[in-house]
Amino acid sequence: QVQFVESGGDMVQAGGSLRLSCAASGRTFSSYAMSWFRQAPGKERVFVARIIPVLASTYYADSVKGRFTISRNSANNTVDLQMNSLRPEDTAVYYCAAGELVSGRIKYAGWGQGTQVTVAS
Repeated sequence: QVQFVESGGDMVQAGGSLRLSCAASGRTFSSYAMSWFRQAPGKERVFVARIIPVLASTYYADSVKGRFTISRNSANNTVDLQMNSLRPEDTAVYYCAAGELVSGRIKYAGWGQGTQVTVAS
């Protein structure tokens, strides 16, 4: 599977913003969906946002709606996640993954190493 490299994570104060980027290793993005997930300390990995280019659609977890925006950056072949109004609860390792449509469901593979986002209170 294609591997991805996440970057942009940092430590910020509550209310601040960060922009994460996900770059494919060795190829451009051509998957059905590209998504961001996150895993907080002691918690399971959860879905954050996805973009489906062929449908020109995006979808967000309720916890980040109105604050996060997922987008494609054609200039550098990345999928970005703009995060605004960050809260301490957003503290997590953020992962990018490519998804393919399998039997009507999106199957993710090609997880990156993740990038740490820490929001101080």
